[in-house]
Amino acid sequence: MKTRVALVTGGAMGLGKAIAQRLAADGARVVISDRQRELGYATAAGAGLTFLEHDVCDEVRWTEVVQAVEERFGRLNILVNNAGILGPMDASNPENSRLADWRRIFSVNVEGVFLGCRAAIPAMRRAGGGSIINLSSIAGLRATPVAMAYGASKAAVRQLTKSVAQHCAEQKLNIRCNSVHPGDVRTPLWDRQAEEVARALGVPVEEVIEEGRTDCPLGDFTRPEDVAAAVAFLASDGARHITGTQLIVDGGIFDCESYRKDSRRVVRGGGAVRSPPDDSSRKE
Repeated sequence: MKTRVALVTGGAMGLGKAIAQRLAADGARVVISDRQRELGYATAAGAGLTFLEHDVCDEVRWTEVVQAVEERFGRLNILVNNAGILGPMDASNPENSRLADWRRIFSVNVEGVFLGCRAAIPAMRRAGGGSIINLSSIAGLRATPVAMAYGASKAAVRQLTKSVAQHCAEQKLNIRCNSVHPGDVRTPLWDRQAEEVARALGVPVEEVIEEGRTDCPLGDFTRPEDVAAAVAFLASDGARHITGTQLIVDGGIFDCESYRKDSRRVVRGGGAVRSPPDDSSRKE
């Protein structure tokens, strides 16, 4: 069997790095792409990966990246559309969200995924099939009034995933497309978010972190490795008959809704923390 070749966007750190390392550990040749050039090269060097500088909003660069992968490794079997942003939280509800922020979030989180799927399908057709995994969030499955654009963008990723899956199935391309929906994952992005929430509430950041931990029915944060395991499964032959589905990795936050005891808690990004008294007064 030929060694599978995978491309993971946003792979320089956080979830993307964990996903890339897991796929490599499972035997794939892995290319990570990211806007962070120095960090990307360092991550790749430390884990035996290949790095390509890549802005997922750049339509032309998507063509170049996929072509570079095929030229170096002969094929593309797996695409993980992981790159994404949360956006600023100082003005993110339906009343005060800025159009520029909305457009930036959708450009990265939705257009970047669309461009990735569009670029990967012909390459996977040439390879005889493949697996596309799009990183969404539980924020894409529920109301996110204090992270409106982020939640809406992740909901769009879910819908896009189903459309790609059905198209590939109807065309008999042997290309599967699924979405993964993490909850509260302790990454640098989550920690920055927690610090911002703590400032808005006027409480120690440790209190916000502990609330995020105990809000999960299973009693702890989701680890990047947990999400990576889900992605690895969907990329594997063990998931050969799974397409168009959503795989939630959140310790029960979404499906065990009755567990939640504090009605003041609201979804912020992927998980849930207390809402500040007045979002309009929050500073970046």
